[in-house]
Amino acid sequence: MARIRVKNLLIRTYIGFNPEELVNKQDVIINLEIETSIPNKALEADEPLDIFDYKRITKQIIALVQEGRFKLLEVLTKNILDLIMEDEQVKWAKVEVDKPHALRFAESVSLEMEASKNV
Repeated sequence: MARIRVKNLLIRTYIGFNPEELVNKQDVIINLEIETSIPNKALEADEPLDIFDYKRITKQIIALVQEGRFKLLEVLTKNILDLIMEDEQVKWAKVEVDKPHALRFAESVSLEMEASKNV
């Protein structure tokens, strides 16, 4: 098994339910951990043979977040996690979404969710 991490993916989206949040995009910072297996043939050949495509999933996450509108950080986080877990090569995943400056005296508020497949 291998654990892939995508760190500090910065994307702008509509997040929140206050009047200004409904009309102005805000930054969110996304961190992912994805557990998958790496086929021996890929390691032996040093070629991307049947490996998990983290570039593809990252592009899908960017599209989901940029094109979406979310009132709750919980819903955004769950939607990202569900998207990752759709891939049959994913065994386990954890997603953390930070919303910078969500609270006056805090750097950010974050929410973390994880899921696994019974294999």
